[in-house]
Amino acid sequence: MTLPHGPEEPNPALPDPATVDPAVLATLLARHGWVRRGGPAARYGRWTPPDGEAGTSLLVPAGDGFDDAVELLTDAVTALSRSRTPTARSILLALAVPGDELRWRRELPGPADAVPWDEAERLRQAARAMLAAGAKAGRTRAAYFGARLDGLAEDFLDRVLVVEQGAVLTAHTPAPEGRAAVTTLVRALEALRDAVDYRRVSGGPEAFENAVQAGVSRELVQSVDELVRGATAARLTVAWSPAAGTPGGFGDRRIELDFSPGDLPALAEAADLLERIEPAVDVTVVGLVVRLKRADPAGPGTVRLRVLGGAEVRELKLRLPDPDYRLAAEAHLAGAPVRVSGRLDRRDGFRTLTRPHGLELRGWEEGDRERLLKGLQDGGEDGGEGA
Repeated sequence: MTLPHGPEEPNPALPDPATVDPAVLATLLARHGWVRRGGPAARYGRWTPPDGEAGTSLLVPAGDGFDDAVELLTDAVTALSRSRTPTARSILLALAVPGDELRWRRELPGPADAVPWDEAERLRQAARAMLAAGAKAGRTRAAYFGARLDGLAEDFLDRVLVVEQGAVLTAHTPAPEGRAAVTTLVRALEALRDAVDYRRVSGGPEAFENAVQAGVSRELVQSVDELVRGATAARLTVAWSPAAGTPGGFGDRRIELDFSPGDLPALAEAADLLERIEPAVDVTVVGLVVRLKRADPAGPGTVRLRVLGGAEVRELKLRLPDPDYRLAAEAHLAGAPVRVSGRLDRRDGFRTLTRPHGLELRGWEEGDRERLLKGLQDGGEDGGEGA
């Protein structure tokens, strides 16, 4: 997850040093190739640019609790604004982006002085999955998304800056442009918290189905399960960007959401229910044949399509009888798109088109090549030989 660079403005506004988080600044410097040199690790770090520009050196405090923190940050921001290093401007733009702050904390059993690598990775994966679920639900509601809207979610994640500090992970999301994902996520987690409590008290799972309209999905439930599993408690707190203001409907209330291992049985039940109730979808897709495979030269075969339109997934697999398979092979050799109808099945995460019919060749239309290039940039080609 990264933070977006701002538009190409000649003179970006400098961030207020008093509002700059030293950990965020250090993360941005490292991401842009700056090198930390010397200095007591517990108090400050001295950073130099990757191109070795003479005279540029930033002293960044390890936290904002030191008496000279604001003074050091003021010097650092000023030095960045005067630096000829190309990355300096990008760092300033990123610091100037107003963002909401989401902070996850996992309480772990045992000593709190060290966090094992696998626990830190679990926290990263849970936070990433939770943000992706919020981004998808911010576009549309579904009990189970599978691979649908993966591109949308990854576009959002690419604009998020993450800072890790032991058992705490903080995400800075762009605001107000990223607000739909975050506000949907908060409302969905509140609905999930209520549904879990209802299930534990009443014994009925119907609240999970009702919570879908608030943004709850199987993916969100699984992210909470991942966050809680192996911990004694887990909490998400949200602080709205002072620059962008509090979004409508949230007032001045503090956003704190807590989950515990006692919630795991209800979460497992919810994940299973939400996948089962999501229906298959009738679609007509246009795509480019990128892979073919069959064992019998005269029998049916499996085809993989790079989707250009008609479904919110990057790729689809479908099994075709011999005549349609030959037509798909012809399209592959000619580099031409095909159109085919079928049912987008929830099995395999909506990556499979069942009951395919009406396969036909189709010429390139306006926008097809742009969508193909974007899909290749976002997802790349999958490895392996099979379809």
